[in-house]
Amino acid sequence: MNVDFFIQNSYEVSKLITKKYSTSFSLAISMLNKEKRRAIYAIYGLVRLADEIVDSFHGHDKAFLLKKLDRDLKYALDNNISTNTLVIAFADTVNNYNINKKHINAFMNSMKYDLAKTDYSNHIDFKRYIYGSADVVGLMCLRIFCDGQQPLYKTLEAPAMRLGSAFQKVNFLRDLKNDALKLGRSYFPEITTSKFDRKSKKNIEASIKNDFDAALIGVRQLPGRSKLAVALAYYYYLCLFNKIKRTSYKKVLTKRIRISNIKKFSILLKVYVLYKIKLI
Repeated sequence: MNVDFFIQNSYEVSKLITKKYSTSFSLAISMLNKEKRRAIYAIYGLVRLADEIVDSFHGHDKAFLLKKLDRDLKYALDNNISTNTLVIAFADTVNNYNINKKHINAFMNSMKYDLAKTDYSNHIDFKRYIYGSADVVGLMCLRIFCDGQQPLYKTLEAPAMRLGSAFQKVNFLRDLKNDALKLGRSYFPEITTSKFDRKSKKNIEASIKNDFDAALIGVRQLPGRSKLAVALAYYYYLCLFNKIKRTSYKKVLTKRIRISNIKKFSILLKVYVLYKIKLI
């Protein structure tokens, strides 16, 4: 056994974390080939760890733990080794796929915002947070999907960011109750400066729809099975978004909207057929 053996098994930890935390995302990832699949697992594992520190490690020194993660991550990126399995799998993926370090820094900065910033009263701050917490994660994944095809990466860069924004905003809209009551956060400027009602809900939904529409252009241009995997995630989130749109603003504040397993399976069948007959 050697360091390579440890690193390869670290990817398995990222895979386990992904499957335990998100069955829908795991299903989408399973459409990829083995190498791309484990790379996306590694990204999800690191992102999930940082997110858990700021969102659920209550009663512990979150600032210290996030700072330690940031320090461990930088060391791993420079030396390609860490005792933290999620960190080393991520660092190995970053080095293998030449993921831009500025995207990683932007992500960690957004996580730091969650330690102290509780509301976003203007769209500039909100957009900056979305960029760091979601858009750059989309760009990290895009680097893997394009696998060294730089012209394709540049073409799909903007749609990938819009997809990250759409997913994040849907999550925020679905988690309004938890974010407000448990975490004391308000992300949408429409709510921070006013109350959440029918009008503000429609304004937020219009923004999300624009992101989905812009992102679909990029999804259709992804190569190979990457298109199938991302399309599955896209249509799952679109289905979730449409269900939220049909739900009253009062119910959104009291209930976390979900998609049934039967519906998820029907989305899988639909997307697979669309992919096979080249309609996506």
